[in-house]
Amino acid sequence: MKKQVENKKAALLQAALKLFTEKGFHGTSTAQISKEAGVATGTLFNYFPTKEHLINDLYFEVKEELSSRMGQDVQIQKTYREKLRKMWYNLVEWGIENQEKFHFVGQFCSSPSITSHTREVVMEEYVFFHDLVMEGLANGELGDYPAEMITTMFYQSSRTIVDYILYSEPQDRDRAIENGFQVVWSGLTRNNLLF
Repeated sequence: MKKQVENKKAALLQAALKLFTEKGFHGTSTAQISKEAGVATGTLFNYFPTKEHLINDLYFEVKEELSSRMGQDVQIQKTYREKLRKMWYNLVEWGIENQEKFHFVGQFCSSPSITSHTREVVMEEYVFFHDLVMEGLANGELGDYPAEMITTMFYQSSRTIVDYILYSEPQDRDRAIENGFQVVWSGLTRNNLLF
């Protein structure tokens, strides 16, 4: 019974991911989500009282998965640059492997449909990223920029590289990921400040 409940909930989340990414939040009805998931509309409300609850749960779940991947094997790297580089590779490779989820996060990261509470809880999942940025600022590896700007530039640059790889299909994907990191590193490090 528990497995059946988990399967229905997972099917609803997967259907919502697909439809929210394709049609947007307001363009997607709960009836469409239920139909896509293969469950009765009333079943959806057993798991999610409102469509707002559904998108917030989905956003948290996807961001939690992303944070888990981003932090993978970062701390075993020897230098600060290697740590940031590993995080970059983790982020970009996850985006390539999980295109729908990656586009969902990009599409809804600034959406008013995501509550401030959800955003606060999600931010707790990314403390390791904030700490890494603060480490780079403290040890002089990164330029004297606001931490929030650095994290935003890092993430938005990863979106650019993911889209470049998905839509341009370069012959050497690893080279494209590495080139993207070189651009980000050059832009954020103290040694490359123009002023």
